[in-house]
Amino acid sequence: MANQWLDDGEQRAWRAFLGMTELLPSALDQQLQRESEMTHSSYIVLAMLSEAPGRSLRMSELAARAHSSPSRLSHTVSRLEKRGLVRRERSTEDGRGNVAVLTDAGWDVVVATAPGHVAAVRRFVFDVLTPEQVHQLEQIASAVLGELDPDGTLRPPSPAANPEP
Repeated sequence: MANQWLDDGEQRAWRAFLGMTELLPSALDQQLQRESEMTHSSYIVLAMLSEAPGRSLRMSELAARAHSSPSRLSHTVSRLEKRGLVRRERSTEDGRGNVAVLTDAGWDVVVATAPGHVAAVRRFVFDVLTPEQVHQLEQIASAVLGELDPDGTLRPPSPAANPEP
């Protein structure tokens, strides 16, 4: 079977998508580095823990929610531990696995950092889209994620709208 090349419209959409997926994480990382001296991946780990029951997750679950490899997550958690923002504990469920726990200092960092991060996300994404485009973005992202992660194991649960810190 011959390759089915992208048509002009698909090519434009693909290149715009590539540019966005390259530049957006970099812009968010720069904002977090400038305002909070942390990487985007570190912030995502703290945010995922802040939304979890008891502010703790098994390392494997945290890796899935943060879209990180177990090795990369371990390095990130180690850096956060050195800053006193996260601690590791043995799982009380089976005593075998490790659990990452957001410390009170980590919670304070999330509370202080979240407004600037949300403002950057708004500025770079939502302020330039119409409400219809926001709906389309959600539909498009869900469709692509459905293909990449059909059983949903790599997708974090949706947080409540406007959760209290």
